[in-house]
Amino acid sequence: MPDTRTGGCLCGAVTYRAAGPFRPVVACHCGQCRRTTGNYVAATSAPRGGVTVEGEVRWFASSAAARRGFCPACGSNLFWDGPGANLSIMAGTLDDASGLGLAGHIFTDGKGAWVDLPADARTAPGRDEALTTMVSA
Repeated sequence: MPDTRTGGCLCGAVTYRAAGPFRPVVACHCGQCRRTTGNYVAATSAPRGGVTVEGEVRWFASSAAARRGFCPACGSNLFWDGPGANLSIMAGTLDDASGLGLAGHIFTDGKGAWVDLPADARTAPGRDEALTTMVSA
């Protein structure tokens, strides 16, 4: 039986159900993630075909290869949709994120000056294929 989780935006206009397996949470410190959240993104991912959404998601093409999904009513950052079989889900929007641990930090060369990473954290200055949000099909 797959791991199924629910979540949604701050105002409740968008909800989702996702069937795993879920990737551990990855913190991304790239400039786009920093600007879209004001800090960094902490996201898990699940197979794209296992995610169902109720409500309107507004999509913003943040690059030629990816788009970001958010609630048009409250602005909650919900999804990152790029190449691969998985859809990234912002971990903070899950109703219950128990059992999902932080695997590491990527694009740390772009992190905010206010962010102090733990000395024992797995980090990568850019993309790390083992931590990437782009899960191959």
